[in-house]
Amino acid sequence: MSTSPYLGQVDASGMPTASSEFGSWQQYAILVIDDEGGMRNFLGRALSSRCGAVKTAASAEDGARLVEEQHFDLIILDVSLPGKSGIEWLHELRHTGFYGDVILITAFADMETAIGALRAGATDFILKPFRIDQLLNAIGRCFDRAHLARENFVLRRAMAELSEVTELVGESSAMAEMRAMINRLAPLPTTVLISGESGTGKEVVARALHNHSPRASQPFVPVNCGAIAAELIESELFGHVKGAFTGSIGERKGLFFYAQGGTLFLDEVGELPLAMQTKLLRVLEEKRIRPVGSEREIPVDVRILAATNRKLSSAVHSGHFRADLFYRLDVMSILIPPLRERRDDVLPLARHFMGQLSAQLGVPPITICDDIMQAMRVYTWPGNARELRNLIERSLILGKFPIGCVSPVNAPALPGQAPVTLEEVEKQHILRVLDSVSGNKSEAARLLDISRKTLERKCNAWQI
Repeated sequence: MSTSPYLGQVDASGMPTASSEFGSWQQYAILVIDDEGGMRNFLGRALSSRCGAVKTAASAEDGARLVEEQHFDLIILDVSLPGKSGIEWLHELRHTGFYGDVILITAFADMETAIGALRAGATDFILKPFRIDQLLNAIGRCFDRAHLARENFVLRRAMAELSEVTELVGESSAMAEMRAMINRLAPLPTTVLISGESGTGKEVVARALHNHSPRASQPFVPVNCGAIAAELIESELFGHVKGAFTGSIGERKGLFFYAQGGTLFLDEVGELPLAMQTKLLRVLEEKRIRPVGSEREIPVDVRILAATNRKLSSAVHSGHFRADLFYRLDVMSILIPPLRERRDDVLPLARHFMGQLSAQLGVPPITICDDIMQAMRVYTWPGNARELRNLIERSLILGKFPIGCVSPVNAPALPGQAPVTLEEVEKQHILRVLDSVSGNKSEAARLLDISRKTLERKCNAWQI
């Protein structure tokens, strides 16, 4: 055992030793930039056994080329470099949208240098010579902060958009086929397009694909494309740099950043503006994003799952959706049948909602009598599982099932009667929901699990 002037204790082979508290960081990639060959070699060898990928460079210019080629979670950057200094390059990195952590190292430091490093966006500042434990501690803090930031962001979104069903519930043959398809597709990196009417549980299927995939330990980030204004969707997905547009007083990390290593779920993908469809297609093909206002592209490792309640092939023919993006998303597709075609799933779902919501509301569950069961079986559920959940919640609050709670207007037509069309059923249901919220379209859209834009389009078509 000997001691390195820079990294502390090393073993007989020259490798640095470290206490057992430092674990494996195999999911992370680190870039080391130092003009001293010995330091580059030493740090490369010290970190390669702990990290998934370690690259080294002798200058900021060489480092810039590596950053263009792949994603790095952390950069260890020497301040004094030939050509462009470390602090100068760090300023450029932050300006062009690099969101990873940067640890600056230097043998010559004063207060002015330290202040300049922090202003440039350095995460930590370490003086040479340093011990390996000191560097590993700094790296560990960076990774912990980044992990917590992503986790907190994802959890806040999950709480704000809490799904009514968090697991696949049902006993029908359609559900059995869907489970088999999910088990087959989940381990693959393939893009999947999930189709189905509003309220059928498209996000539940997307979460199941993620939870059974190798990315399950990484973030699942859902975004409703129809709920974001057209002029903001690019910044929401890709992020933006400071000063990218009026009002952008700071940088913003996009949803692709928070989904790094995991899954990004694009709900209502058919609502994306055409200009954004072009940019999404490029991301799918090249696995790179460009934050708004940035001059550089950032490599990303994200699986894309998309969902729609529209027939995208029709949108392609009408010119509202790009054909090349449709074919790129529709590598594999899952069609979720509406609840009226899965009558064997109605009662299991009702019982599931009853147990879930009674616990949330702190009220005792209600017995579902035979008459209500039969009414539930014959009702066509135009709002699908969302409508069923709302009925159970309303009944729990009232302490009983309301009289006529399952409207006979949607029951199967009697012999000799003309059947009610699906469009008329949808119209009647939407009108009832609008009436229940005093015409508030934003609230009605939330209850119907559709975007306000979709609701506006339907109301305009019905001239209401």
